[in-house]
Amino acid sequence: MIPIYSQKNRIKFIVVIIALIIGAATITYTNILVSKLSEREQELVQLYAKGLRYMINAPSDDNIVFIEEEILSANTTVPVILTDEKENILDSKNIHIPENIADDPEKVNEMLQRQIEKMKAQHEPIVVPWAEGSVNYVFYKDSDLLSQLRYYPYVQLMVIACFALMAYFAFSYSRKAEQNRVWVGLAKETAHQLGTPLSSLMAWYEYMKASPKFENEPIVAELWKDIRRLEIITERFSNIGSVPLLRDENILQVTQNAINYLQNRISRKVEMQVVTTFSPDITAKVNVPLFDWVIENICKNAVDAMEGRGSITLQLILLGKSSVAIDITDTGKGIPKSKMDSVFLPGFTTKKRGWGLGLALAKRIIDNYHRGRLYVKSSEVGKGTTFRIVLNR
Repeated sequence: MIPIYSQKNRIKFIVVIIALIIGAATITYTNILVSKLSEREQELVQLYAKGLRYMINAPSDDNIVFIEEEILSANTTVPVILTDEKENILDSKNIHIPENIADDPEKVNEMLQRQIEKMKAQHEPIVVPWAEGSVNYVFYKDSDLLSQLRYYPYVQLMVIACFALMAYFAFSYSRKAEQNRVWVGLAKETAHQLGTPLSSLMAWYEYMKASPKFENEPIVAELWKDIRRLEIITERFSNIGSVPLLRDENILQVTQNAINYLQNRISRKVEMQVVTTFSPDITAKVNVPLFDWVIENICKNAVDAMEGRGSITLQLILLGKSSVAIDITDTGKGIPKSKMDSVFLPGFTTKKRGWGLGLALAKRIIDNYHRGRLYVKSSEVGKGTTFRIVLNR
């Protein structure tokens, strides 16, 4: 099975290359047709000019009628203007004259003079020798059909690009909406499934707490810790399944509490510390259970990357008046540049066991629910990685 999702960047690149090749081929082929049609129109104008020359020295009136009907009148598409050697207009053909100026010779002459300037920019005029050594000029330009054909591929490609862009955004929105439904459905179902055994454990805890048989037994306190932990997990999934409530919380205290909880549950060879560059009373809008989950996921990934030995530093930085950043730096293996864009994709993992949902879930919590940002700030293979969380104050 082709790993389409994990190779989507490469597939996008291939699709873009194919699209460019098709676009280039379309434009090239159309330009060939335009070139051939342009040559044909030039031949038609040359024939028109030869007809004019022939009429000057025509031996009989019959030939003049033939030239007039079969050659000069045959041009029904190419706009031409006949002038004398001083470019005074003598005649014109296939040029649309607006009705509002048709009865005004001066305005018609001005319009035709402007057309001559345009014709000069496209083609050199054809010289027609006339009586007594004088000459006339035949000015001409591309027909409307040729002009339309010249720009048609660009318009066509633009329309196709707009349609493709609209389709891309539509499918992207649909895919994201479907992913959201899956996330929400999974979260609600998980919270629901945890509810029944949690209620049972609560009942057992109350029974053991009230029973003299378990008085002063450490198992009762440990059971309460596990129940409390399950309640936190249930609350996290419940918050994902609905719109979480964000409160102004002391961000330093919240971060320190999350680290204190983790410190007792990871390898003792991993040193964790929180440092800050601002006063300890700065607040940020967070949902504490979900924010703790993000810190937990990132730090656990860091512990795995360090193989249970190293240090994790959480540095809190004030970004102006509206944002707070938490930089989480580890001394692990680092992330190769080729995989930098994939670490937040669902299913991406470098471990033999695992679903690859931790960082994807963390990014969703920060980006979607907290309206902040979570991204890889920097990473160097063999030295470590820094993730940055940006929260609104």
